[in-house]
Amino acid sequence: MTPNDQDAAPAVPAPVNQTHRTIESRELFRGDNEILISHDGAIYRMKITRQGKLILNK
Repeated sequence: MTPNDQDAAPAVPAPVNQTHRTIESRELFRGDNEILISHDGAIYRMKITRQGKLILNK
């Protein structure tokens, strides 16, 4: 690795496959900062952090 390799731009992600549904987080959260998701008999908690990131916990 050369010193300039660290300065290279990160790889650009591939476009979203059009066959996948995209749901806006604001539609899921509806103004709240936390929702519960039931999946395969377990409850998961998804939160929006102060930095605007999503965290999913079981």
